[in-house]
Amino acid sequence: MIGMLCRSRLLLSGSTMMLALAAQTPATAQTLPATAPASAAPLADATAGTPTGSEADLAAGIVVVGNRYQAATLQMRSANTVNVISAQDLEHTAVHNVAEALGMVPGINVMNTGSAFAGGVDGASRGEGMFVSVRGLNSEYNINLINGVSVAQGNPYSRGVQLSLLPPSGLQTIIVNKTSQPDMLGDAIGGTIDFRTPSAFDYAADSRGSVTIGGRVESRARAYGQNGLGWNAGADYSRKFGADHQFGVYVSGFYDIRHFANSLVGGVQESGCCDNGYDFAVQDAAGNSAPGLDPAANLIQTAANFGLSSGYTERFGGNGTFDWRPDEDTSIYLRASYARAKTDQNSQLTQIVGVNKQDGSSGTALGNGTYAPVIGAVQARFWYETNPAIATLGTVQLGMDKHAGKLTVSPSLFYSWGSNARPNHIEVAGRYAPVAYGGSTLFGYDNGYPVPLLPATVRSQLNNISGMPANGGPPEYTPQTSFQRKGGGKIDLKLDFDGGHLTFLKAGFRVETSHREITNRDYTVPGYGNAATLGDLGVIKQIYPAVWPKRYTWQVPVIDQGKVFSLFNQLGGATDATIDTCGSNPINSYNCNTQKANETVWAGYVMGQLQYGNLEIVPGVRYEHTDIKNVFWVTPTDNGTTATGAFGSNKAKFDAVLPSIAFTYRDNGGAVYRASAWTSYVRPPFLQLGGGASTSVSGGVTTITQGNPNLKAIRAINLDASGEWTIPGGGHVMLAGFYKHLAHYIYDNGSSAGIVTGSNAGVTTGTVTYQPQNGGSGHVYGIELQARQKFSALPGLLSGLGVAVNFTRQWTRVDVLGDGTRMDRIQNAPEVMANGQVFFEKGPVSLDVNYSYAGDYVSIYDTLGKNATWDDVWVRPVSRVDVHAGYTFSRMFKLDLSIANLFNTPSYWSHIGQHSLAISDIVNSGTTSLVTATMKF
Repeated sequence: MIGMLCRSRLLLSGSTMMLALAAQTPATAQTLPATAPASAAPLADATAGTPTGSEADLAAGIVVVGNRYQAATLQMRSANTVNVISAQDLEHTAVHNVAEALGMVPGINVMNTGSAFAGGVDGASRGEGMFVSVRGLNSEYNINLINGVSVAQGNPYSRGVQLSLLPPSGLQTIIVNKTSQPDMLGDAIGGTIDFRTPSAFDYAADSRGSVTIGGRVESRARAYGQNGLGWNAGADYSRKFGADHQFGVYVSGFYDIRHFANSLVGGVQESGCCDNGYDFAVQDAAGNSAPGLDPAANLIQTAANFGLSSGYTERFGGNGTFDWRPDEDTSIYLRASYARAKTDQNSQLTQIVGVNKQDGSSGTALGNGTYAPVIGAVQARFWYETNPAIATLGTVQLGMDKHAGKLTVSPSLFYSWGSNARPNHIEVAGRYAPVAYGGSTLFGYDNGYPVPLLPATVRSQLNNISGMPANGGPPEYTPQTSFQRKGGGKIDLKLDFDGGHLTFLKAGFRVETSHREITNRDYTVPGYGNAATLGDLGVIKQIYPAVWPKRYTWQVPVIDQGKVFSLFNQLGGATDATIDTCGSNPINSYNCNTQKANETVWAGYVMGQLQYGNLEIVPGVRYEHTDIKNVFWVTPTDNGTTATGAFGSNKAKFDAVLPSIAFTYRDNGGAVYRASAWTSYVRPPFLQLGGGASTSVSGGVTTITQGNPNLKAIRAINLDASGEWTIPGGGHVMLAGFYKHLAHYIYDNGSSAGIVTGSNAGVTTGTVTYQPQNGGSGHVYGIELQARQKFSALPGLLSGLGVAVNFTRQWTRVDVLGDGTRMDRIQNAPEVMANGQVFFEKGPVSLDVNYSYAGDYVSIYDTLGKNATWDDVWVRPVSRVDVHAGYTFSRMFKLDLSIANLFNTPSYWSHIGQHSLAISDIVNSGTTSLVTATMKF
């Protein structure tokens, strides 16, 4: 610890000396102030209900903006490269949450699924965005802030934050920082996303408020005969009071609920684990893909799920701010936020499974040593599972900004808590006896959709799920939890200078400590009691005539979740006798998937700004030291006999010195040019550092499987250059280029360890250890364009027209395994992303037509375990059109109508192999229509 402090002091003092020497150089030109005084003009025209802000507020990082033009102004004034989403932008969408709203920003990809408890097509079938990647880097490579507070990471398997729990109505402004400076957290390689809520002092009026009420309907639910309805309500109020208006209060609250019923195909879902629902059309004698053929193009599907995913998502929460400004030099604030989302999701999956497959030389000879498989029989099955989720996220911050002459002191205390739980996951299944088949393929295709080639008997069975024997696996209950709590404090000091080239020096210190826990337990009861069929179980609530209306026309039952739990409890319930998470020992099974971690991060930085005419130079350095203690369960096995385990622990530490330098040139004609070089890092996921461990002794060999506390942090060198220009009449253009070099890559592999070392091949004595390891190096580079122009000079109504576009082209490459044998695209990074908008703003009317596109990208590496890239899971390009219309009846009342996904394109489509659709997961979630009425007072 002493060495660490010494190194930190040397770094800070060295940087301070460099900046202090620069301060002695006389000024050669008039310099621009780093910040404006508190009385500076607002960012844009202000009204009683529109947030405002000064450049001083901007420097303090607390500005919120109300409309698109303020957002452009904020981007221009920022010291680093940012993109801003205003309150107006959020109002003019029909998105479900802020993850989808972020899709409007260049360089951001929205994912409908991730590595949480409900991953894959299960998560995607909710029909909403869940996670985002920034500039080619996955969600765990980003930092998410609420009013500057780093939020807790409740996600169980990575450091990513599930953003679907935040509705767009609960926030005022979203700022995406594409570059970092020393006074920002260092563990962000992709970007830093700051969700901001206003204070009373962000409004011109002393007292104001608003109430919003809306209703929504989802078309896919309507196709099933469900109402698909939902509604939302929100309100906010702010007031300044006191003799000199020195006090300010802002509070807001929101509630919304949506009911969904979405259609899905699960081909990728069936390709792994138990049913191995894939094969090769042309095989060698061993059953592998025939030599000389592209294995992905040679894939055929031998099993798939066709289902209905239905349920609801209910969210509520709010934000609050209390400000006290006793004098013009002092500001004290208390900010808090809270959001909770509860999802009840039921997946009713009809299954078509090819069984008794004969592969290789046991199949049909095709000549030249090749063979076609023979699918001996087809089995109709049914699988019901729930994918509930309860996610929470809260923050609270107490802070102060104090100006004492040229010195500004800004201390604060902060705390955040977050959770992501799947408390009521339960499954039940049934299956008919196999029906003889004998063909070599089970599915044809219609525009990429699989078309089952079914015997009449199997189709008849699918239309009689009630009569299906209850023998597909007894009820299984798997409660899972994950949460993190984190808190700490920081202090920032800023010293302004008059004259000379040095305009300010800034330094700070921060400490943050956190605790997280993950549990995952499994309970399986024996049999089905006296029930012979699924109908006898009494769990079927109703029957829909088509599992996918107008596409797959056999029936699907809707299961009553409450009755499934009643059945589970009647058959034994969750007890020591039924727990089987990791075998028959109840103590091991209760604890084997439990992991805890405590993490403490110490950080300090120093930076300054040098001014040479219109050129600003900001050099600086940040230092972060992290201590992590992991606690996990160790299960010993000796020659096949498993003993009762115990909790073990390990420790990891990380040190990061993060120098940076940024150049900003502001000409007098409305242009800003930036260039920066900065370093950053991301610590490995807790799961890989200290996941559960097992020790197995067999013969003379001891095999140890455990986490790896010696994993290296992912490091990055980042380069960025951008230009921004204002155009008369409300126009704005931004062009940016970026490059990131990565070292020690780690990818998101859900609950699995990812890359694992160790091999017991040929070992007859000694110890073999299996541990996660880092991958190799990689890079991301690309260009981003953002432009907006209103044609104010056109005559009449045409003066209300405008267009906005953004476009991203990026290239990614990474050594996934670290040995040079598997180079691949970086996970969740499309090469092309674009948004286009045609809008009309004139008088009380506003109209928007929005188009969005994201190209294909890799979501899962090597899903079939072939140690190759051809079996990666790819997400197909997604595009959609949204429309919005608004009418302002008066200053107090406004009505908005929005329709998302107007042309009903699939919301998610993944497949194995970049250019093959043979094995696909597909989700159709229809269109969403939203009507919102807002009253301001």
